[in-house]
Amino acid sequence: MSTTFFSRLSQNYIEILKDDEYYDITIEVGNDPNVKIFRAHIIILCYRSSFLRRTLASNKKNDDSTLIHIKFPNISPEIF
Repeated sequence: MSTTFFSRLSQNYIEILKDDEYYDITIEVGNDPNVKIFRAHIIILCYRSSFLRRTLASNKKNDDSTLIHIKFPNISPEIF
């Protein structure tokens, strides 16, 4: 494959990280007043993190397309 393809693919992933419209999960980390909510894509999380794959296995998305929201109060936003 050409380097142009991989360069474009990398750029697409950067755009996905900044996407405010097509995410399907929110992850809330930290405790008040230091709380941050991250928007993400379940498919990417599952393939990039075995911890999140296990966590999300018990929080599968409903067929009604409801947004999933999980909380990790014991993890600081900076660490996450």
